[in-house]
Amino acid sequence: MSPERLLRYEGIARPEFLSGDPLAIVITPDTKAQTLTVSDNGIGMDRQELIDNLGTVARSGTRAFMSKLSEAKDGTSLIGQFGVGFYSAFMVADRIEVVSRHAGAAESSVWTSTGGAGFEIAPASEAQAARVKRGTEIVLHLKDDAKKYLEPHEIRRVVSTYSDHILFPIELTEPEGKEGEGKETEAKETEAKTAQINSASALWQKPKSELKPEDYTKGYQTIAHAFDEPALTLHYRAEGRYSYAVLLFAPSQRPFDLFDPARKGHVKLYVRRVYITDDADLVPSYLRFIRGVVDSEDLPLNISREMLQNNPQVAAIRKAITGRVISELENLSEKDAEKFAKVWEAFGPVLKEGIYEDFEKREQLLKLARFDTTAGKARSLKQYVADLKSNQTDIYYLVGESADRLKSNPKLEAARARGIEVLLLSDPVDAFWTMMPPGYEGKPLKSLSKGEVDFGLIPLLDDKKDEPKPEGDAKADDDIVIAAVKLALGPARQVAQG
Repeated sequence: MSPERLLRYEGIARPEFLSGDPLAIVITPDTKAQTLTVSDNGIGMDRQELIDNLGTVARSGTRAFMSKLSEAKDGTSLIGQFGVGFYSAFMVADRIEVVSRHAGAAESSVWTSTGGAGFEIAPASEAQAARVKRGTEIVLHLKDDAKKYLEPHEIRRVVSTYSDHILFPIELTEPEGKEGEGKETEAKETEAKTAQINSASALWQKPKSELKPEDYTKGYQTIAHAFDEPALTLHYRAEGRYSYAVLLFAPSQRPFDLFDPARKGHVKLYVRRVYITDDADLVPSYLRFIRGVVDSEDLPLNISREMLQNNPQVAAIRKAITGRVISELENLSEKDAEKFAKVWEAFGPVLKEGIYEDFEKREQLLKLARFDTTAGKARSLKQYVADLKSNQTDIYYLVGESADRLKSNPKLEAARARGIEVLLLSDPVDAFWTMMPPGYEGKPLKSLSKGEVDFGLIPLLDDKKDEPKPEGDAKADDDIVIAAVKLALGPARQVAQG
């Protein structure tokens, strides 16, 4: 149970826990002392909870983390390996103090560590106890090379990236110079000003009934750093074995990195509104054009990249999201063919990668696919099968560099003579997915350029010329032939023959 839920739960029996100042997080930089303080007024921890939550060095790979940290020149690269847990703070701090008082408790405790093998815990001083009446205060004594984290703009950047959407306001306390009046206050006095620096709101956590199309457009542009409008929006909450919120968008224009060799996805993973990574592979590479957010209620906040790769919950989320996105694209193709045509024009070559890579979804992706053919542009296989010629049992195609060159291929002559439609495949990926033995509704795909193709059972379009003609017409044809021969031989030969 999260601290916020625990506080509200205990507040049922003791309403005074929820009275007073609203729940908030306050960040206070002190450049003179070179400390960064993060405090809250939540449930807090007692002495034993401090030991259990912060004192077990071997928990969740912490010992390995500290070992790697001592070896690494740049510790920021280690977060991805060991998660974003508490001990990541030692990348920027050489000493950490945690002062905490559990809600309703009479005493506060202080946990102190330099990141080594041990820690110290003691009762809080009078000053510390006065500052922390309920909740937790974390004081980071920053290293010399981490002073940038005392700068307000850097604090705002970090909060905006990782914690902009958490439920509670995050406030930044900054010193502010103020001109005094009179001789006794000629020097500048320093006052502290506090301002909220996060939005404390997550679009994907709001009910769909409260949102308008322009809200989704603005959310898409913010999340994806884009300027176009989304061609498809998918917003829902999954409940059951796993609980998570989903807000995904299909762009209407190709992102600049669509064909980057890394084929990296761009769906961001959040855990209880805290940003974790955009490298969780929450969608397969053939859906890498999808932008958006998945916010889990169940994953741990300190989940690492290695854990993500082998986590069964992440695998289940990935499978569910993939199926849902493909189903929504199918619905779009049926309900708004014009809008789907734009999606396919922009992302069709990428979606066709899934025909080659994803056996489970191959049939659905073939149903989505649109092809240029000898009968027209953006034709579906459903349309192709509906127009099959008599005795035609295969779906025929040609692969080449461009549709224009394919149209001049001599292999098409026999197909044209029988009115057979042929898929003209000119995307680079077509050479790969057609290597598989795919088919559609029991009709195999067959290349005109590989092996001999027998169209013998399919009648020619002009086969009426081969039908027997009436007897009168045959006699008329004979008379025409005889007259032509006589004209060619001339009078002399006619006399000689006579």
